[in-house]
Amino acid sequence: MTLRETIEQYINWRQAHGAKFTTARNLLRQFLRHADGDAECDAVTKAQVQAFLAGEGPITRHRENKTYALAGFWRYAISRDYARCAPLPDNEPRSPLRAPPYIYTRDELQRLFDPRIVEISRHGARQLDAVTFRTLLLLLYGAGLRFSEATGLTRADVDLSEAILTVRDTKFYKSRLVPVGSQLAAVLTTFMSAPPGDGIAKGEAAFLLANRDGTRLASSTVQAAFDMLRRIACVHGKPSGRQVPRLHDLRHSFAVHRLTAWYRQGADVQRLLPVLSTYLGHSDLEGTKVYLSMTPELLQQASLRFARYVEGGQDA
Repeated sequence: MTLRETIEQYINWRQAHGAKFTTARNLLRQFLRHADGDAECDAVTKAQVQAFLAGEGPITRHRENKTYALAGFWRYAISRDYARCAPLPDNEPRSPLRAPPYIYTRDELQRLFDPRIVEISRHGARQLDAVTFRTLLLLLYGAGLRFSEATGLTRADVDLSEAILTVRDTKFYKSRLVPVGSQLAAVLTTFMSAPPGDGIAKGEAAFLLANRDGTRLASSTVQAAFDMLRRIACVHGKPSGRQVPRLHDLRHSFAVHRLTAWYRQGADVQRLLPVLSTYLGHSDLEGTKVYLSMTPELLQQASLRFARYVEGGQDA
């Protein structure tokens, strides 16, 4: 089988298993410009791989993505006897450790969700209504949604009677049902009962969260408003952690706070991890387990649980 055919087979295999695989797919097809796609996989040389990676200095995110894509492809090719070995460089530099996500405190969240502060923060964002902006923030934290998932919701995706959101075409091409708590459900009920502004579509297919003209929220507009919101709310991050708390960190904070609450309640966290993983739309547990070591408070709760177990008290 040729290199080109094997690459296409690998792409189809990854997508058939639920991954969008867009970035890696594009990178692997770009790699064919540096190697003979009509030759066998073992005909690829380290020099061709190095030319594709292109660089001797500090590793960048783009170069890291290239390396990751090629490594995954060659594992696949070797496992199916399309190749005998991987022509990847032996001395490829390691990427620096990424800063951990920022976990907002309860006090910081109260300030970020304060309607008065939210109103001030979006001054200048003519298309972004303050109530819409605040509802987006509450969805990102209260339901642990990704930005694209929240902004992609239509009015038909919100079942107020059952307090369930239908999140479609997620990061892994899957749809999922997301139950929401009573407080968030009340916010959504109030938000959806308000009459849409001029120019906003009123049908079920209309975006739940839209600009004043009915178009989908743009990440650049929301990000600018969120940066202003953080400054006004005095949420600056910590010197020892991520310097600039992100919008996406609301989702991380939801996961960590949920795990902390389960520990406090004495719940079986290991049994509930798959539930949280499904709720968040992760493709496997690895994406969820990372939350287990994110905050001192969470670690403290886990340590207390283990101590009780050792002392013969409650089950761990």
